[in-house]
Amino acid sequence: MLAVLDDFERALKQMEKAQDVAALKEGVDLVYTKFKTVLEQKGLKPMDSVNTEFNADLHEAITEIPAPTEEHKGKVIDEVEKGYFLFDKIIRFAKVVVGK
Repeated sequence: MLAVLDDFERALKQMEKAQDVAALKEGVDLVYTKFKTVLEQKGLKPMDSVNTEFNADLHEAITEIPAPTEEHKGKVIDEVEKGYFLFDKIIRFAKVVVGK
């Protein structure tokens, strides 16, 4: 995690004097990817929710909207906030929009 913190500190320094927005964006994307990889190596796994059946054990429905098709009824239409597992334990429920 300290390596990722170091990368963020370098990125913040570069933002103060950066002229090339594309290079800055690429650098931040690299730090994000590294951070995500470190978390995954520690057992973090994102939850796949969109287009799955709504499951109250995994999802927190923040709203319901009319389903665009009949097959979307009762399914997750959109994900407002991603859910996560740490190994096999849920550490954050996904906040989702469900079709009705």
